[in-house]
Amino acid sequence: MSRPDADLSGLTRATDTLLATVPGLDQAALSAPSRLPGWTRGHVLAHLARNADAIVNVMEGRPMYPDAATRDHDIEAGAGRTPAEHLADLRTTAARLREAFDARPDDAWDATVTLRNGVTDLASGVPFRRWLEVELHHVDLGVDRDVSDLSGAFTDRALAYLTRRFHGNAEVPPVEVRAEDGRSWTTGSTDGPAVVVAGNPAALVGWLAGRTTGSGLTATGAPLPVLPAL
Repeated sequence: MSRPDADLSGLTRATDTLLATVPGLDQAALSAPSRLPGWTRGHVLAHLARNADAIVNVMEGRPMYPDAATRDHDIEAGAGRTPAEHLADLRTTAARLREAFDARPDDAWDATVTLRNGVTDLASGVPFRRWLEVELHHVDLGVDRDVSDLSGAFTDRALAYLTRRFHGNAEVPPVEVRAEDGRSWTTGSTDGPAVVVAGNPAALVGWLAGRTTGSGLTATGAPLPVLPAL
């Protein structure tokens, strides 16, 4: 399998956009609540930096995190950093992650890697997982970006990824996710008639990712399902 160059490029663009946002956040802004319950904006940025380090571990054959308690402690410890410290941390860890991706041989992208909680994926799927983290958590900052700002290149990949992630989940009723251009994906359980959820790709991604309650979407056959957290 070849290098996932499109995902690597998308991740670079998303990271650059995030890094352009951070200098505009002062200490008060970083201490203010994010859109994620219980997390400040500082928590979100600390998580993104530590997640980059964790993905370096994955790409180099180490456990993603030592354990859940260490992951949570490291995020909490970094949340209160100054704006300059957050920016430096994000830049350094993003560069280190890119170096790990660049160092991977072309013939090693089809290897299976282990992520958090025993989840496995091909190495070629990891750059998109990081791209998803960067895009969604940028939205979570609640500063200058919303789901409506997500690019078509990203939403195309995210729709396929998110619907696949919920496929077969007994907590989700059968759903046909339908974009305005006619493309569709099935997800959820396979028991019973499907709810058709339709809208533009960004709105669909916002709902599937738990970033909206489904604003801008229509549901036929049943009420709009409430999805479990990612």
